[in-house]
Amino acid sequence: MTALVNDRNTPMQLGDVQEYPVLAATVIYAGSIACLNAARWAVPGATATTLIAAGRAEARTDNSTGGNGTIRVKVRPGTFRFDNSAAADEITQAEIGDSCFIVDDQTVAKTDGAASRSKAGTIVQVDALGVWVRIGI
Repeated sequence: MTALVNDRNTPMQLGDVQEYPVLAATVIYAGSIACLNAARWAVPGATATTLIAAGRAEARTDNSTGGNGTIRVKVRPGTFRFDNSAAADEITQAEIGDSCFIVDDQTVAKTDGAASRSKAGTIVQVDALGVWVRIGI
């Protein structure tokens, strides 16, 4: 392609919700951390090193009997409260602004678990009910 010499009507996407094709034999629950795996199929958050945190799943998406990409999950990036890990991996007020890491589809931790976890997002706030995380691509 060559550089423009006239104005261009460049298409855009409206809204924040994206849709991603779901991995075969996979269920992603509403409100969970939704990720893309190394092959870029949507999967629930889990302890793994190859996940990209895409956001929060907007609805339960059951592809348990389907093939790769048979259905798509709606995912919203943003700031959401997830469960806090425990013991040495519990996130505190001191970690606000730091990255946190995916333990499972609803839990985040302070560390990458000795290089066994993917990044969830940025810690925005911590309260008695969990950790507010800015998450999404």
